[in-house]
Amino acid sequence: MIKVGDRIPNITLQQKTADGIQPVSTDQLFKGKKVVVFAVPGAFTPTCSMKHLPGFVQKADEIKKKGIDTIACVSVNDAFVMDAWGKDQKVGDKVAMLADGSAKFADALGLGLDLSDKGLGKRSQRYAMVVDDGVVKKLSVEEGGKFEVSSAESVLSGL
Repeated sequence: MIKVGDRIPNITLQQKTADGIQPVSTDQLFKGKKVVVFAVPGAFTPTCSMKHLPGFVQKADEIKKKGIDTIACVSVNDAFVMDAWGKDQKVGDKVAMLADGSAKFADALGLGLDLSDKGLGKRSQRYAMVVDDGVVKKLSVEEGGKFEVSSAESVLSGL
């Protein structure tokens, strides 16, 4: 599993824009920037939709005032689903909605999660991290089924 001090591997994520589905390399996302990344097991799922994403939308301005350039939400969903979820949650430009459709990013970080027994397939563990110029500065991974250390409030208190 990735840890504080490690460099983020270069993986390509996807984001739906007005110009269609665009590749977003992690090198491009993190280079020269301070980024908060949080991952959820799935778009439109209860905790993710009622607490995790809304918290980052509500706290986005406060987080950015602490020197964060970008806030990104990553989920093992396709870019169309991430875009629809962002619109449903009224994310606007506060949070970049990034798709890790095949769980390559989650697996490269050692944070993949197999929920096939629950009919959900490959997913990502719930976590939040602060990345500075591609290097992990803070990482908070939730224990199964919990939502405590990866909330927007928790991230904000650690900045």
